[in-house]
Amino acid sequence: MTRTSSRRIRFAAVLGAVSALALAGCSSSGSSGSGGVGFVTGKGGIATAGPAKRVAAPDVTGTSLDGSGTLKLSDYRGKVVVLNIWGSWCSPCRAEAKGLQEASEKYGDRVQFLGINTRDTDPANAVAFEKNFGVTYPSIYDPDGAEILKFPKGSLNPQSIPTTIVVDQEGRLAARAMRAMSTEDLQAMVDPVLAESK
Repeated sequence: MTRTSSRRIRFAAVLGAVSALALAGCSSSGSSGSGGVGFVTGKGGIATAGPAKRVAAPDVTGTSLDGSGTLKLSDYRGKVVVLNIWGSWCSPCRAEAKGLQEASEKYGDRVQFLGINTRDTDPANAVAFEKNFGVTYPSIYDPDGAEILKFPKGSLNPQSIPTTIVVDQEGRLAARAMRAMSTEDLQAMVDPVLAESK
């Protein structure tokens, strides 16, 4: 197999997986039921894993949406991180944007918010989205969804857009919601993980 055909096959696989994510998501309905090993889905479709059951988050890495440099999830080790997977084309992402920004301001330095922007072929659309909703926390630009596919299957991995994931201070997947989040819902995900560090 040539290098070019290998690249095409890999690109087709990534494209297919991202398309499946988009079809599964971008709706305001929540996902419920438990599945996966070591986590349970509670009220409101929020899935959580206790400290002993958590798996390591992948070190998602990429160029910042504003082009200012490289962002890596591992750079925030030692902090609770709220990871939000979004696209400017996604109406539930628009619905939750202001609440996420308000929460990021409320938590301040105690919690790092980090976005992963996906399926925006032109970053200008995503930059306009952030400006329109006043989003100030950074986002990784991941148009083909390659960084999203790094999450281990059967874990608290993203399966729809939007998905919000809480990563604990040790870099492990602690909670996930696969729907648009209100500020109150987000607090219910973040506060227990934040309390572990006290």
